Amino acid sequence: MRIKLLMSLLILPVVVMSQNFQGKATYKTHRKVEVKMQDGEAGITSDIQKQLHEKMKKMFQKTFTLNFNKSSSTYIQNEELDPEVKSGGVQVMVFGNGGTGDVLYKNIVEKRYANKTEISGKRFLIKDKLEKPEWEMTSEAKKIGKYTCYKATRTKEEERISQMMTDGEVEEKKEMVTVVTTAWFTPEIPVSNGPSMYWGLPGLILEVHEGKQTIICSEIVLNPTKKIEVDEPKKGKKVSQKEIDAIIKEKTQEMIERFKGRRGGDGDSMSIEIRG
Repeated sequence: MRIKLLMSLLILPVVVMSQNFQGKATYKTHRKVEVKMQDGEAGITSDIQKQLHEKMKKMFQKTFTLNFNKSSSTYIQNEELDPEVKSGGVQVMVFGNGGTGDVLYKNIVEKRYANKTEISGKRFLIKDKLEKPEWEMTSEAKKIGKYTCYKATRTKEEERISQMMTDGEVEEKKEMVTVVTTAWFTPEIPVSNGPSMYWGLPGLILEVHEGKQTIICSEIVLNPTKKIEVDEPKKGKKVSQKEIDAIIKEKTQEMIERFKGRRGGDGDSMSIEIRG
């Protein structure tokens, strides 16, 4: 009886620590950008292309904070000045890439998420299920900061829709692409979470490579003295992911129509739409 009681006392602090486990991680993102236009198209010169390329690179260089506990997290973009991406009559619009007012909440126990975002000045609250990712873990390891991390990959097929405009006519192209994601996670931080929509590994994800996008953790604070709040967003028009995808497609079409109207007027403006 005494032995059982002693074991219980030894285990109790570990359980309490596990229940109260929390932290925050800072992530930096960047994306490779390619701008390909013919000189003279919509008044575009090689100098303007270079300026646009640099501004677009900065637009995707963002810093986020992941606040997390054992069951849930919030992923929020840190306050910083966004570069105005407009050069020589070319304007870039990004849908679904997040903003300083956006909050992505993930509940990995209940396998659901809530994403507060703003599109064209209107606030939405996307609520849907978290799909369980099918990771393939490997024994390959490396250090990220002081943490030992292991490599995991996943491969999935996605339909990509692109729209091109030639002489005022819009052509939509659909194709299936293979998306390969590489993640590095550390079992030393026992939460099955990570930046953005990445999760589902036996440890916090510290680095992600997917296509032209890279996300890298630059700082981690575990169990700070001040309690970390992980609050689910509540405000915004509630929609599903399928519904918000349809809204984004509609807004993209409206942008194209506006461009066609301007093109008929002065012939020297162009808009580029990017989905994050």
